[in-house]
Amino acid sequence: MKRSPMHSRICTMLLAAALWTFSGCAGFASREPVQVYVVGVEPLEGQGLELRMLVKLRVQNPNDTPIDYDGISIAMNVQGRTFASGVSSETGSVPRFGERVIEVPVSVSALRVLRSAAGIAQTNPDKLDYELKGKLAGPLFKSVQFASKGEVALPKDVYGTNQP
Repeated sequence: MKRSPMHSRICTMLLAAALWTFSGCAGFASREPVQVYVVGVEPLEGQGLELRMLVKLRVQNPNDTPIDYDGISIAMNVQGRTFASGVSSETGSVPRFGERVIEVPVSVSALRVLRSAAGIAQTNPDKLDYELKGKLAGPLFKSVQFASKGEVALPKDVYGTNQP
């Protein structure tokens, strides 16, 4: 089966484009991961069996190029269980070697809150472990994934025991 010269050129161009794309992706690997911290939570009006909160995230960019984003998504786990998730179509840029506070509305099922509270009451921990995962959506292959873990100390009542 004989192939036309045009077919060979197209194959060569596709191969060159694929190699160029993958070599460009290698440059992304050298980026330092962004740091994301929860710096505030405010209540929002919910509906039915849903709780809504506005989560404020401080995003720090330790890289020498700005991070342009067009949307953000987050998921929060508490004590290893899914707790809340949210998205925002906010657009902006985190400057090079800079930071920005981004607000994301999240939804929490009231049933998840009850399940989490029951689990906390049974184990009576001194602290709650949380995990935050998300993505700053960027143009073409420039989305930035992030993850953050931490713990929150629970207040003690007047008798020295924890209150969930």
